[in-house]
Amino acid sequence: MKKITILPETTKNPISLIGERAGICWGADVTNEAKNYKRGLDCIEANHGRTLEYVNVEMVIDGYSARVIREWYTHLGGAPTRLQASTRYIDYGEFEYVVPPSIAKNKDALCVFKDEMEYIQKALLILEVYGIPREDIAMLLPLGMTTKIVDKRNLRNLIDMSRQRMCTRAYWEYRELFHDICKALREYSEEWAYIIDTQMMPKCEYLGYCPETYCCGRKQKKADAREEFVERLQETSGVDWREAGREISERWLNDD
Repeated sequence: MKKITILPETTKNPISLIGERAGICWGADVTNEAKNYKRGLDCIEANHGRTLEYVNVEMVIDGYSARVIREWYTHLGGAPTRLQASTRYIDYGEFEYVVPPSIAKNKDALCVFKDEMEYIQKALLILEVYGIPREDIAMLLPLGMTTKIVDKRNLRNLIDMSRQRMCTRAYWEYRELFHDICKALREYSEEWAYIIDTQMMPKCEYLGYCPETYCCGRKQKKADAREEFVERLQETSGVDWREAGREISERWLNDD
């Protein structure tokens, strides 16, 4: 069963902490909680990313596939750290695994998938009878096997991850994992609920356009959004900004 457990070391009131840390640098009164909160909101809305790095997030991520956890490890900003369930000391003779929805809804494919997983499980047990060390037997374990990690990172890193992993083109299990993390943090405190609702989003929602080459169609692509902006600018100002841009470029080249 997939589960996210937010650990007590996670900052309870992240907005207030951000405001307090920033206030120290501004020579402000950091004993006033209301002002700390307002200052924290200002830092978030102004995108003062360094202040977000003071917010600590520690959690247990359990029951997700080794594959998605492997991708989770690729987000290294802000010096995160983690511990993962050992393949040396834990007996995985009857490991649990994740079944992708595309396989689960296909009866024949599901039979093949389960048969192969059972075959691997039996092979693990046989190799152990032969006296092979678990650390070597673990080479058989599939990426679909569930695992558990203890993860530590900061708010800035987590928001950056949301831009990429909440995208509709992200892998389905990663989107599910991030949704579960947001749900758990939202329930942790009111300040976290505000941050989840206003900051955790795919980059197209944040930018207002899609910068990806392969766009899902949810938002305009960057080039289309730029073209629309120029057209609106021309309508309101009466200036042909494309022609003006060419003239400026020619003057700049001629000056050289």
